[in-house]
Amino acid sequence: MSENPSPACKSVAIVQSNYIPWKGYFDMINLVDEFILFDNVQYTKNDWRNRNQIKTPNGKQWITIPVYQKNLKQMIKDTLVLNNIWRKKHWKTIIQNYSKAKHFHVYKALFERLYFDSNEKLLSRINHQFLVAIC
Repeated sequence: MSENPSPACKSVAIVQSNYIPWKGYFDMINLVDEFILFDNVQYTKNDWRNRNQIKTPNGKQWITIPVYQKNLKQMIKDTLVLNNIWRKKHWKTIIQNYSKAKHFHVYKALFERLYFDSNEKLLSRINHQFLVAIC
């Protein structure tokens, strides 16, 4: 039996969506042939699905997308964002903390579009938009 995988074999990663995930998440995407967002599972409140931390001069700061949780059995794919106020607030926080970073000017327009050129109301789709843009 050969130890080499057949040409038909593919590597797959299946994970839940996250709001602006950590570098290792993108490393995983880069290492597999197929990447699947598994959002047909229960949404967990105050988890990485709708929030993350950024580095600031004063330490880490949470940025959170406010969502509506109808019940504990709600799936990630069905989780709605409460409003779009978070978009302006998050962008302002990012500008305040990263505008002087060495390569910020290279990515500024991309991220600004992510925050302001979408009216998407489903959390999972917002996360997907960020993932695709960052990839």
